[in-house]
Amino acid sequence: MAETRVPTVIADGLHIVYRVHGSAAGRGPAPSALGRLLRRRRSPAVREVHAVKGVSFTAYRGEAIGLIGSNGSGKSTLLRAVAGLLPPHEGRVYTDGQPALLGVNAALMNDLTGERNVVLGCLAMGMRPREVRECADDIVDFSGIDERGDFSSLPMRTYSSGMAARLRFAIAAAKTHDVLMIDEALATGDAGFRRRSQERVRELREQAGTVFLVSHSLGTIRETCERTIWLEAGVIRMDGPTDEVAGAYEEFARGR
Repeated sequence: MAETRVPTVIADGLHIVYRVHGSAAGRGPAPSALGRLLRRRRSPAVREVHAVKGVSFTAYRGEAIGLIGSNGSGKSTLLRAVAGLLPPHEGRVYTDGQPALLGVNAALMNDLTGERNVVLGCLAMGMRPREVRECADDIVDFSGIDERGDFSSLPMRTYSSGMAARLRFAIAAAKTHDVLMIDEALATGDAGFRRRSQERVRELREQAGTVFLVSHSLGTIRETCERTIWLEAGVIRMDGPTDEVAGAYEEFARGR
């Protein structure tokens, strides 16, 4: 008997439209505002950006899916929609369980130490205090933030962006998720952290989860994901085995 594949995420004709306020096309907010003051012009009308256009796909339990595409192609917007943080303009998203978007679900605070943020992030994911006490040291060790000093006892505002990203990943990966979405975190850190991260992603998949990984590093995508979705200008250009999709994207990028 063929093994039954269990869907965890279904996007059905998904459109995401958001609004941009207060800046003229091609100009930053400060110059635009100054120009309007000098010329006594009214603020420009709100612009609508159609970031995701009719996207449809089904993700299954046990898959690790890469999400690639040019800057501004809608990758992060798509993940935020799957996480329920952006309402669809048209279409629907169906999920089995509560998706966890790395860096959003772990509500970390810059004025708290890394140790306190580990506790806060784990509690925010619904872990019990006893579970947090049991895994807190392992989370800090996994992140590697103490490898060059006692950074876990310092406020997060003293961390580099890479250290903060590694700590967020370590917190999010401490719990088994039905759907875990990771945006670039595996590209940070040294080879040891990337290896630990990739091993943890494989463990999450084996524990019946689904992992989405957004990265500009095709090497990371190839090492971590067997399936990849290529999103370009808000439209799925290709969805299939990672080697085929990554190869087609490389040809596209060379020809630009």
